[in-house]
Amino acid sequence: MKSLLKVILILALFFASTFIVLKFTGIITVEKIQLWLDAAKSANLAYVMLIVVGLLFADLFIAVPTLTVITIGGYLLGPIYGAIASTVGLFLAGMCGYGVSRYYGHVLFHFLVKDPNKRDEVIALFNSHGPVMLLLSRATPILPEVSACMSGMTKMPFFKFLVLWLVNVVPYTIIASYAGSISDWDNPMPAIFTAIGLTLFLWCGWLVFRFTNKSKLSIG
Repeated sequence: MKSLLKVILILALFFASTFIVLKFTGIITVEKIQLWLDAAKSANLAYVMLIVVGLLFADLFIAVPTLTVITIGGYLLGPIYGAIASTVGLFLAGMCGYGVSRYYGHVLFHFLVKDPNKRDEVIALFNSHGPVMLLLSRATPILPEVSACMSGMTKMPFFKFLVLWLVNVVPYTIIASYAGSISDWDNPMPAIFTAIGLTLFLWCGWLVFRFTNKSKLSIG
């Protein structure tokens, strides 16, 4: 378990470092995202969709306020087109993270975990707990990118990852886009309540998983 946590922590620190850099440089902020999307809307809604897709895909490499982008996208594009654009962006981010890590992640994996037996242990543990990690990863920032990369690094079967990632993404984008579509700058409460509700729901899922897992261990 220590080896698995070590790999997850290193990946999380990498993604967190991009958040710190962006926070202090101010390259991407919520205000700038709002301005970009508003400017794009005045030109063509297709540009708004492209920006939403691009920002959510870029979240794999730099820390982007995912939920904020999705809700603003829903507000500007409506629930259907907002959900489509957000789903495409998060889908591409997940596929890229999985693909790059599957074919090149072994370099980092072997560097961090030099013992072959420990690597086998990490793979076995992630095979056991990875699906839950993927499904509930939207509970916190960074965890979705980490879980996608871990899935590729441990060579989770692609179809299994694809199904889990879609279950992770599609309901999330539909709910958040709809919340954004019924919100506006003067009344952001639907989006705020939805963000709180989604987070609480996913955290409850984590608590149930931990309780169930502890129960199984104690029985075994």
